[in-house]
Amino acid sequence: MAPLAIGIDIGTSGSRAVAMHPDFSIAARAAVPLERFGANGRDPSVWWAAVEATLKELFSHIDRKAVRAIAVDGTSGTLLPVDGAGRPLAEPLMYNDKVSDNAILAAISRTAPQTSAAHGATSGLAKALWFQRLPGIYAVLHQADWIAGQFSGRFDVSDENNSLKTGYDAEKRSWPDWIAELGMRVELLPAVARPGSVTGRLTAAAADLFGLQREVAVVAGTTDGCASFLATGAADTGEGVTALGSSLTIKILSDRPIFAPRYGIYSHRLGDAWLAGGASNTGGKVLAQHFSLARIIELSAAIDAATETGLDYYPLASAGERFPIADPTLKPRLLPRPESDADYLKAMLEGIAAIEALGYQRLAELGTPRLTSVRSVGGGAANAVWTEIRRRKLGVAFLPALSDEAAAGTARLALMGATEAGLL
Repeated sequence: MAPLAIGIDIGTSGSRAVAMHPDFSIAARAAVPLERFGANGRDPSVWWAAVEATLKELFSHIDRKAVRAIAVDGTSGTLLPVDGAGRPLAEPLMYNDKVSDNAILAAISRTAPQTSAAHGATSGLAKALWFQRLPGIYAVLHQADWIAGQFSGRFDVSDENNSLKTGYDAEKRSWPDWIAELGMRVELLPAVARPGSVTGRLTAAAADLFGLQREVAVVAGTTDGCASFLATGAADTGEGVTALGSSLTIKILSDRPIFAPRYGIYSHRLGDAWLAGGASNTGGKVLAQHFSLARIIELSAAIDAATETGLDYYPLASAGERFPIADPTLKPRLLPRPESDADYLKAMLEGIAAIEALGYQRLAELGTPRLTSVRSVGGGAANAVWTEIRRRKLGVAFLPALSDEAAAGTARLALMGATEAGLL
């Protein structure tokens, strides 16, 4: 019987799961939308109902006796307060929810190091400080922590990636002293484990619910963003992943951490390496302002990727850029406009590719290794003409992404934990 590891991705719209072999090939996958269990995607009971349904669907396609480990990723910065039994005490604050208490925000701004990822109204630390006032509170958990707790019964442990925005010091691998100086009750913060390390085993209830063996390891997971990077197969320093979605996001595996608040850059720890990256305001949403998807596909067929338009565009949907240029007043540059729609689209694709190249250059200037290869994910990755333009601009090898599913990246962590526990 070939052993399997399970990766679970709980996102804003649904739950997804992947069963993976030790050679990283995928044995089965399943997905269930949150809306099947209610309109409130903030309700943890809806999260769990979706995860339960997803796994039951997944297990209908595999031999569940082959399962050796389970890991979970969740949306970064989503937190909820729980009692000693892991029961939520209030509605979670989601990744993009803001804490409106100015005293909390001012205290963090005054006390936290400039390079900390805990700054800002959406930070995990601001939410933890807000939640700690609740009577009967036992712990403040991240979304992935709480889901993992349904398997292990542990509601006191997190991972290094989810904890970063809550103020965790990934370099020293500890909660820093300055958090207590803010008035945070540090006993409410979870213990922090390395992603891919074993944090427990299945409870009897979880094993019975899914028909699994009690020996199945529960493994520390990660954020959805880190999981998506891991899913591509990028594993060596200098390897980059570009996400071509509504915005442009680039990430590179580095041998040292990079923290550049001006550009919104901080680094997640992945084993002995670091994942650094930035997000530009350019991307697919700019293209969508001018062309439908069908029109983009049609025009792309008429583009010669080997030649340059000579136009120096900086495509933005509106004024303001964060990375690789930090300028809240930067104006879009989309003129002059060629007569040909195909040339206009080509110039925009060239402009976004140039921003991508500048982004990797900026990361190198800040201390990451030089880019050695790129894997691409997101809708734009399917555009062959754009890929050729990007390949010419970046001048590095373009490698296939093994998967673009975050659950596949989390399954890789589950495999690490199964290996550590001697279950493979």
